[in-house]
Amino acid sequence: MTSKSRSSLKSEYGNQRAYLARVAAKREKRICKITDVLKEAFSGYIRREIAEFIYFSEISGEELAKAFFQYPEVLKPVLSLCNVAARALERDLDIKNLNTYNPRLNEVNASILAGYIKPMLPERTAIESLVEIDRIFYIDKEIRKEKGAWEKDILLALNRHGKQQFRKRKFNWKGDMFELDAASPEDGKIKVGIDIKRVEARRDIHKRCDEIFTKAEKFKGVFPRASFGAVIYYPFVEEQQNIRDRLRSSNIDSVVFASEKETSITQAVKLLLGKVKWKK
Repeated sequence: MTSKSRSSLKSEYGNQRAYLARVAAKREKRICKITDVLKEAFSGYIRREIAEFIYFSEISGEELAKAFFQYPEVLKPVLSLCNVAARALERDLDIKNLNTYNPRLNEVNASILAGYIKPMLPERTAIESLVEIDRIFYIDKEIRKEKGAWEKDILLALNRHGKQQFRKRKFNWKGDMFELDAASPEDGKIKVGIDIKRVEARRDIHKRCDEIFTKAEKFKGVFPRASFGAVIYYPFVEEQQNIRDRLRSSNIDSVVFASEKETSITQAVKLLLGKVKWKK
């Protein structure tokens, strides 16, 4: 396929500008509604104050590129102002693995980003508002990072208490790739596969259970003599037995639950390891 053909085919798919354009009318309607409601609901507590504004309408593409290059820390709040995240940049600009919170930009990428973002920027934005937007996104990122650490703690506990070492591994089932959050041994034929799931909302549990069930089925289809287990974080303790019943299958050898506490993780991992078998 030629470069021109790929470009033509890619143009058939959506991009961030197109998505934003489609919701523009709804966005403006929402802004007007929320502005009116906020003024009415908190009418007795509203004060006019002097604020500092950045007038993006007066900034040229070249000046914006220069700001991104010289002060890369401003990239994330400006991107957030346009509802643009790293995934959109990879999809639309083919800029991969960009850490928007701590970006390393050369002049070329800074120019590309400025040209992409410029048409989506509002006329002006208060610095305080931009800082607040960045704060919200940063907190969300850090919380997700903390939650991701729980999966690593499970893997560490498996390696601490298991007979063999575990690591993330993938397996191929009829041309489709599936990833195991923990698998043993580290190389060669997999003897034990483990899915690690963090579920914090009741509405998500059915989907997550289906994912575990499907992965177990595919895994046993490739490794029929291997063992499969699941470690689940689910804070609604009284409903955990229902999940065990839902995941009852000949393809699933063990289902355990763990909180964030080290004692809970250790207990869950030891229970799981006691039920899975390293068959030859």
